[in-house]
Amino acid sequence: MAGPGEHQAFPASDDVRDVVGVGVLLPNGRLAGRSFASRAEAEAWARPDEGEQVVELNLLCDCDL
Repeated sequence: MAGPGEHQAFPASDDVRDVVGVGVLLPNGRLAGRSFASRAEAEAWARPDEGEQVVELNLLCDCDL
């Protein structure tokens, strides 16, 4: 179970809008080529001082939330 401030990649909800993952948006506008188990993991990996941003994505449509 995800702790405070963390999001599960696959919550127990039946609503497909809740199927959210976390990624890192690079300064060139592309997503980093790896996956993260939690927002905390993505935040630890990202380098915001170099323009990288942690983003949440709907895993079914790859739409930014």
